[in-house]
Amino acid sequence: MAAAASFDASSPHIPVLLSAILENVAPVEGVWLDGTFGAGGYTRGLLDAGASCVIAVDRDPLAFEMAAGWAASYGERLVQRPGVFSEMDEFATDLDGVVLDLGVSSMQLDQAERGFSFMRDGPLDMRMGREGPTAADIVNTASAEDIANILFQYGEERASRRIARAIVAAREVEPFTSTLQLAAVIEGCLPRAKPGQSHPATRSFQALRIAVNDEYTELYQGLMAAERALKAGGKLAVVTFHSVEDRMVKRFLTARSGTGGNANRYAPEVQREAPAFVLKSRKAIVADAAEVASNPRARSAKLRVAVRTDAPAGNIDAKSVGVPMAKTGLKTGVS
Repeated sequence: MAAAASFDASSPHIPVLLSAILENVAPVEGVWLDGTFGAGGYTRGLLDAGASCVIAVDRDPLAFEMAAGWAASYGERLVQRPGVFSEMDEFATDLDGVVLDLGVSSMQLDQAERGFSFMRDGPLDMRMGREGPTAADIVNTASAEDIANILFQYGEERASRRIARAIVAAREVEPFTSTLQLAAVIEGCLPRAKPGQSHPATRSFQALRIAVNDEYTELYQGLMAAERALKAGGKLAVVTFHSVEDRMVKRFLTARSGTGGNANRYAPEVQREAPAFVLKSRKAIVADAAEVASNPRARSAKLRVAVRTDAPAGNIDAKSVGVPMAKTGLKTGVS
């Protein structure tokens, strides 16, 4: 039985679905890779549950700065590696497990100077790795068509064209430099939020963050890298926070486990590759009421777990995984 996870609720980031992860990947042993190190919640949980070593990967230098106060207590069992998880198989192979917690973390949202939040005034940045074009660069230089494509494809914002036109009109008067400046323009394009509804700028800020950090490409490439890095019997656990990410993970695992079925029963049977994964469950695992009450961020979280087979690693095209493509001429901070 996996060790129960307990974290101080006052910590900067409470790891979502950690207990569910430990339960579904038990026994926790061997070498793991945490591709989204963040505040270290999953890494510490895995080490405390029995992992002999965790390779902690993150593109954000802040993650390693924050770990300075506790990382040494794990000695050589914790290996910190700056980088992106899409390159995890360059850091290690024959892994016993990989865990990914997608999206922006609480520690990034809480820092106004990072520019992720529309609730705090700060520079319009949104870069996780602190390199490459910022969100301000996009809204100040991209065409209305490109901005609309980003908002619609990455944020599923139905008013994307209206918001894009308003952004272009506003920047002709004054360039965008701050988060609240952009949030105000977006709010002016949409009806006032009713009690219980999300802030009007939520989808647009999500879309810009995803574009700045090329998050969907990173996820697509990261899932294939995990397949290459895991040994037979190795476990993959992925936590997502919105429908597009979860759909991508589900499609990848369905395709790579050979559980998708034949779309056309009258078509000739296609020779399939040997399954690279066995699904722990066809359904996503969600937080129980107690976890949601103690950590509201868990409300939208979904966990999917799969176990690597001994089949050779393969490839899957981005279209099959459902990677959203915002057709723009923009270059982002992820190669």
